[in-house]
Amino acid sequence: MTEYTQMITAEENGERIDTLLARKGYTRSAAQRFLEAGLVTLNGQPVRKNRRTVPGEIYVVLEPAPADSPLCPQDIPLDIVYEDEDVIAVNKPRGLVVHPAPGHPDGTLVNALLFHCGDSLSGIGGEKRPGIVHRIDKDTSGLLLAAKNDFAHQSLSAQLADRSLSRIYETIAAGRLRENSGTINIPIGRHPTDRKRMYAFASGHVPESARNAVTHWEVIARYNGWTHLRCHLETGRTHQIRVHLAQIGHPVLGDLVYGRKKAEKGLEGQCLHARCLKFIHPRSGEQIVLTTELPDYFRNVMARLGPPEG
Repeated sequence: MTEYTQMITAEENGERIDTLLARKGYTRSAAQRFLEAGLVTLNGQPVRKNRRTVPGEIYVVLEPAPADSPLCPQDIPLDIVYEDEDVIAVNKPRGLVVHPAPGHPDGTLVNALLFHCGDSLSGIGGEKRPGIVHRIDKDTSGLLLAAKNDFAHQSLSAQLADRSLSRIYETIAAGRLRENSGTINIPIGRHPTDRKRMYAFASGHVPESARNAVTHWEVIARYNGWTHLRCHLETGRTHQIRVHLAQIGHPVLGDLVYGRKKAEKGLEGQCLHARCLKFIHPRSGEQIVLTTELPDYFRNVMARLGPPEG
């Protein structure tokens, strides 16, 4: 059976290697199997299964390729915000899945990138996620960065790990936040009983698998029963903004998983847009700042909220 490599950058100090692999999409049993077989290496040497990670370490995982058919390029329109020989940034529409997953074998952003970029995508993400440095949810719109070569991918992954790659979102949250700004610092991990959801461990026992998560927010405008927020991610946990805002009692408008269980303001899916990206270009060392306009669905929701408070 064909094998392929995936490179994973450690972000935490003292995290168990099997926990890191589990957070990156492997099952616990698969992570243990790969470690016992010597298929996880650091600097060319097999890693012990009780190893604790150091931020910035890059682990190489050699694993069997999926049994299903390989990815095919598909001519799906891309809204390209920035592109050069090393990186490409696109403005992803809501509803578009980033990479193939169960239930979404094709028609993804990765399929579109393969059509546009051909063979010039980093292989670090593996066969199903070529070039993908970070992800956003299917129903979240906005900026997403991909790497065209391994050199760029390693640089951008390191920036994610040391938090020099900045991601700023805008969202509409339920309720009226009284303060003008704040920080939510609550660990996030898998839900104790529903493995498809994430959970903010605000009190009580925090499992080892939960990771620290920090979201900074500021008010852009207040409406009757809603607040327009700008959120800056200090960390990048799965569903972080959605989970954090729900935890403090102000879930994202349209979030049927963590918020109100019915569609509101004519919106199906959460009102969340990745509006700004800042990163250091891997080759030139210059800071790149990318921004997008709010998409139509977001502006339509704002129009339904009525006039902002004075």
